[in-house]
Amino acid sequence: MDVLASGHEQVVFCSDPGSGLRAVIAIHSTALGPALGGTRFYPYADEDAAVADVLRLSAAMTYKNSLAGLDLGGGKAVIIGDPRTDKTEALLRAYGRFVESLGGRYLTACDVGTYNADLDLVARETRYAHGRSEAYGGCGDSSVLTAYGVFQGMRAAAQHCWGGPSLAGRTVAVAGVGKVGSWLVDHLVQDGADVVVSDVDPGAVERVRARHPQVRAVADTAALVRTPHDVYAPCALGGALDEETVAALTGRIVCGGANNQLADPGAAERLRARGILYAPDFLVNAGGVIQVEDERHGFSFDRARAKASGIFDVALRVFALADAEGVSPAVAADRLAQERIDSVGRLATIRLPR
Repeated sequence: MDVLASGHEQVVFCSDPGSGLRAVIAIHSTALGPALGGTRFYPYADEDAAVADVLRLSAAMTYKNSLAGLDLGGGKAVIIGDPRTDKTEALLRAYGRFVESLGGRYLTACDVGTYNADLDLVARETRYAHGRSEAYGGCGDSSVLTAYGVFQGMRAAAQHCWGGPSLAGRTVAVAGVGKVGSWLVDHLVQDGADVVVSDVDPGAVERVRARHPQVRAVADTAALVRTPHDVYAPCALGGALDEETVAALTGRIVCGGANNQLADPGAAERLRARGILYAPDFLVNAGGVIQVEDERHGFSFDRARAKASGIFDVALRVFALADAEGVSPAVAADRLAQERIDSVGRLATIRLPR
């Protein structure tokens, strides 16, 4: 993989033999501010797979943070290993020292395989670890506002498609009911939606159904996409919208919490050709970064929630622009995000010599 041709400002390879740390930090852009993005702890097949993932994820964070109106650039980190067996205090603290060595160009937080308690340990070595536990002055579980933002994006999609911002009486198929998916189900049930779910972890399904016995479950994602529904919500790992899935969907809207849902560049256009409205993932799942970013200012959940509510209005702008220009919402969202990066970035460049 040609890392230098990726368009990233900086890619750092981190190794600490004593703790077993093998990590990659990718800073895609600091045009709007320091690069914020979580740390993913995952057993990648090899180093190339880890690099490919961190480059893709960090670029998406640039657009996510821009579209969310944050004065932050985009970055991401991956730690290569199995978090169930390889995660230790020594490893996390070694990783924290690498983050600190970047001098604030990269701000880290939680992602797949890392949790608030892990960031508490990372923060013992760096000033630039966020998403810490509430006991240490952090924002706590960012999946709370991630799910809330997805729900606001889904309400906007309903407004655009059906003329009203409610999911009442609609069937929503949620693929993955871990942290984000389970919070999303809570919002949907409260709004009056009929919910059907799937998850590779039977325990996750059981926990959701214990709270909401009316929620239906199917065996797997393949069965879920073929179950009659109005909205499909991918809330597990990326690449969910592959060619087979897009062809099988029965609903009118796709809006979920997973990152990098489009399996290939043509997926967004295939959805548009089928008349399915796609709510870009980096737009609707930005509630988590909004929650984490607020920690930098002395965390206020109410303030962060109010800002995450703005995802509704931004989503409506994206859908309207997509219709006006005859493009997919993914393209429209990219354009809006890039416009802000270009305009604010130019202003920053002008101010810098002063």
